[in-house]
Amino acid sequence: MSLASPQPIRPQQVRIARPTHQLDRIAEQYQQGLGMILLGAFQDHEGYDGIMLGYADSDVHFEWTREAGAAIAARPHAEDLWVLYLDRREDLDALAERARGAGFREVTAHNPYWQRHGRTLEDVDGHRLVLAMPPDSPV
Repeated sequence: MSLASPQPIRPQQVRIARPTHQLDRIAEQYQQGLGMILLGAFQDHEGYDGIMLGYADSDVHFEWTREAGAAIAARPHAEDLWVLYLDRREDLDALAERARGAGFREVTAHNPYWQRHGRTLEDVDGHRLVLAMPPDSPV
């Protein structure tokens, strides 16, 4: 299936959002564990509170929202992943250890590919993040 277009349209920014009831804990975990910075926050915006985290000079942002009075769906699936690629194995391992110190839990990846190429971490909400080497890197 090809979705090629005559003129590629490239987004200027990517923001990935997830719900949480633990905004403060999520902010602390991702800032301390993964070195993300707070890019923005809002309170009671049409019934939502939220935070945006990311890295300086990056066009990829992560957002967490909390809807007043709303329940969050069941636990995420083991293949609901965010993957962050690092160039050096030493950096990957150091970041994984730092994340564990901030409360991320290291888990066995559901997909064996991720088990071979990185380390899978789970945040306080049960969402998984893989720290991985680029696909063309030696295992």
